[in-house]
Amino acid sequence: MSDYQETLYEGYGQRFRMEKMLHEVRTEHQHLVIFQNPRMGRVMALDGVIQTTEADEFIYHEMLTHVPILAHGAAKRVLIIGGGDGGMLREVAKHLTVEHITMVEIDATVVEMCKEFLPNHSSGAFDDSRLNLVIDDGMRFVATTEEKFDVIISDSTDPIGPGEVLFSENFYQACHRCLNEGGILVTQNGTPFMQLSGVQTTAGRMNGLFADWHFYQAAIPTYIGGAMTFAWGATDNGYRKLPLETLRQRFMGSGIVTRYYNPEVHIGAFALPQYVLQAVSKASND
Repeated sequence: MSDYQETLYEGYGQRFRMEKMLHEVRTEHQHLVIFQNPRMGRVMALDGVIQTTEADEFIYHEMLTHVPILAHGAAKRVLIIGGGDGGMLREVAKHLTVEHITMVEIDATVVEMCKEFLPNHSSGAFDDSRLNLVIDDGMRFVATTEEKFDVIISDSTDPIGPGEVLFSENFYQACHRCLNEGGILVTQNGTPFMQLSGVQTTAGRMNGLFADWHFYQAAIPTYIGGAMTFAWGATDNGYRKLPLETLRQRFMGSGIVTRYYNPEVHIGAFALPQYVLQAVSKASND
């Protein structure tokens, strides 16, 4: 057995024991590795950075999906940027009121390898009749499409390699253009303790673009450095202040079974610690 050393941060990192190498390939866009770990199950890494594990992926995927869709309350059309492992698609597909799902993934090999080696992530969701799977660059798609969406979820890698453009000002502006009236954009935004400058950059790009912008958090063991932030941009400033009872009714009405998300977690996730508020020049969580 050997170890897989993540290379995301200089001087700080994590190491995974590789019980078995399941697949390794250099795709057209990146270096992909899938291996077995005794604690986290199957693990996927891209370009030296851990992307997802079987053990805790549910936290990440539930929070990036159910928070915006249940806050919106009437989302019919959902766009997923990235998400080649299929976990985000699986969670979106649980919402039977969603009529159309477009998923744009730049790397077809990631999709095919995850279907084969991480099948529990998608759990058959790639066969959902509501899905339109597009193999293309996410930036190019949102910049050129004429389609409109109620919720856009950016499930990108870190801002290196193919994922770098998905944190650009042009990307956020293009996503805003693709939203229906009352639409919501959410994106993964790293761990603020380790990547605070990235959170600040996103805040600067969302401020003035969306009627309401903020961040929310969840602690996901795989992503070291503390709680992970998700950027929130809404064209309606009421979504983030929904009463708990409204979220409870929507959640119960959906019939969705979760392992992490619930309405109380939903509301609490928007309470940012003081150092993050200060970094993004917000006086409070209001």
